[in-house]
Amino acid sequence: MTPPTIAARPARLLAGIAGLLASFMVGLTAAPVAHAVSGYAAYLDLPSVNGDGSGGGGLNPALPLDVATLRAAVEQVRADGIAPPRYATLLHQYWLAVAAADAGIDLAAWDPARGVDANAHTFTQVYVNYRRLALAHPQFYWAGLAELAGGSFASGFFDMNDAAGVVSLPEIRRLGDAVADLLRRTPAPLLDLLPSDLRLLATEGPRLTPADLSWYQTRLLIMQRHIFLDQVPMHEAYAAEGLPAIEEMYRAGVLDENAVAAWQSIAAGTESGYRDALVRMTDREQNQIIADQWDATAWGRGAIGRVLTYVSTIAGKPAVPDVRAPGIFAPVTVAADVEGRRVALRAPLPDFDWADRDTRWTYITGDLVPRYTELRSNRAAAQAVLSVPFPDQLAHNRLSVRLPELLGDLTGQWCLTA
Repeated sequence: MTPPTIAARPARLLAGIAGLLASFMVGLTAAPVAHAVSGYAAYLDLPSVNGDGSGGGGLNPALPLDVATLRAAVEQVRADGIAPPRYATLLHQYWLAVAAADAGIDLAAWDPARGVDANAHTFTQVYVNYRRLALAHPQFYWAGLAELAGGSFASGFFDMNDAAGVVSLPEIRRLGDAVADLLRRTPAPLLDLLPSDLRLLATEGPRLTPADLSWYQTRLLIMQRHIFLDQVPMHEAYAAEGLPAIEEMYRAGVLDENAVAAWQSIAAGTESGYRDALVRMTDREQNQIIADQWDATAWGRGAIGRVLTYVSTIAGKPAVPDVRAPGIFAPVTVAADVEGRRVALRAPLPDFDWADRDTRWTYITGDLVPRYTELRSNRAAAQAVLSVPFPDQLAHNRLSVRLPELLGDLTGQWCLTA
């Protein structure tokens, strides 16, 4: 091979230097990509192992809980074109962390297994946050209903908390004794037709123990957390990034078509759209998210689960103007032949249990949702109701406050007619 000429050597030297510089520049540009991949690789393809609300922390212990770290990882996977299903749990956890931060809730400390006292503040804070969302975003109808209906739910929770350290909850004992006394005066042919939950209240209600109540409270804590984990992240996602964020959650598999349709209805900006979204989200909450958990609660601890879910139904009048209490919406009504006469009984107690899917949905769509949508059609009235301080709403719905009225209804409206 002929050696290069002296004139050619500078050119080759320059070419070599250029090659080294090019290699160096490639290394510089490649370094951030390698760093990015190492930064989020451990967050890909993770299952949601805590999405049912039964444990503390986030959806998967391999994921961080702080918003900044999660946000950086989400932005990196988006920029690198990672398929959404691979970062589904990461994405969900990011919006969950945003939701918890905006709600003033510590996800790490929020653990149903820690008991009532450790979770009492967070339990209330969930409903305060629903009100915040509803007031900040008037089109978020579901959040407002969750806050108002949750008032009675939370009241029952704190009623039971009063029973700590005693044999049974005094209010449930008095209610069970009152029902037992009325049943003793009711003809036998009618007794056989009464709902089994009503008879259980009379026989088992006075026997409740602190352990029973603690178990039930934990069940309520789990369901409340499950709803928050599912519903609030998508509300925060839409508030921050609109429909594209919802569609990303859908592509990832976090949300289904019904949820996307709800947000599309909200984005349409019409009253009919807001109402459609309310029904869709309520359907998701009640019939997808916690339906199985209500089933497990109702049939837990033998007959005790049914006693407690039925007491919750009796006491659970949502704080929505003009909504009827369950016992007024669907009162117990039976009739039978007694000594040759047709005798009917009408009792001011619900002929259904809130834990049962079909009858719960009948009440929600037959009275609760219609009364709430009427309220939301008057923005000033809705603002006034949603602005009532949650502690005041909580106190108003306590069973200890409403018990005299309930007992009065029982004795005055337990009506036998021939």
